[in-house]
Amino acid sequence: MDIFVAKEVTKRYAAQTALNKVSINVPENSIYGLLGPNGAGKTTLIRIINQIIAPDEGELFLFGEKLQPKHTALIGYLPEERGLYKKMPVGEQALYLSQLKGVSRADALKKLKVLFEKFEIQDWWTKNVEELSKGMQQKVQFIVTIIHEPKLLIFDEPFSGFDPINATLIRDEILELRRKGATVIFSTHNMASVEELCDDIALINKSKKILEGKVTDIKKTYRSNSYELSYNGYSGNLLSLLPQGYTMLEESTVDHLLTAKIKLPIEESPNALLQLVLPHVEVHAFKEMLPSMNDIFIEKVNENRETKTVNPS
Repeated sequence: MDIFVAKEVTKRYAAQTALNKVSINVPENSIYGLLGPNGAGKTTLIRIINQIIAPDEGELFLFGEKLQPKHTALIGYLPEERGLYKKMPVGEQALYLSQLKGVSRADALKKLKVLFEKFEIQDWWTKNVEELSKGMQQKVQFIVTIIHEPKLLIFDEPFSGFDPINATLIRDEILELRRKGATVIFSTHNMASVEELCDDIALINKSKKILEGKVTDIKKTYRSNSYELSYNGYSGNLLSLLPQGYTMLEESTVDHLLTAKIKLPIEESPNALLQLVLPHVEVHAFKEMLPSMNDIFIEKVNENRETKTVNPS
């Protein structure tokens, strides 16, 4: 079941088209990555989902219903541009924002105590926001985004400004939220986070969606029939053992083992490569080299750029 659906959403600003008939389907209880270069239209779509701005064309659905103002209570939104009142004490501000989201003061106090301890900011309760580091402020804003336990969470660059330890803390919390039943949409430029977290992604470039699907399926679609072979027992040029059409992508030595990355002809199976080398080497490891999401991101964006250059329409 899809918790959120956008159908051919278009948004224009004067002569600029920010979104051009973009459709996405976000499965329930999943982590969905909204990807794209700067200016692609991701933040515009996020603002439309949050009903900060309205689309010029298209329809949006949450839980099978047309998106309405009442649905904002079911959404938690952490924008890329963080915003807290600098002169206001952290605890007082967290309570205020929690109550704006419909949480009673008593419940908010209980939940905030647990979350402040979990995120290691309990000692900052009475400090003014301006006394906190950027990372600490982001923790506070993350907490008030999830405090009302929304069914749909939208994070715009959630790891921006965090050191590796705190980025891991936020990542683990996002995974825990999904385990508890939440659905997460997040926009990021960090492809490593996509690899770690996302079940599904959509790639938007120059206002149009150019790719969507499950991360595992996309990586399989873009496989290049390349394999990594770790071996010993043969010190010559491994490529000399292979017929024409095989390509050596890289060779290296790791822990006294030789490693070769080889691209096979599209019609060849990995068994064919093994049969060719086994009489000459002792194989220690053999695995397919699936493309990273970063590789796919760059390939699709460049492909889209070239298409637009050839056919500006």
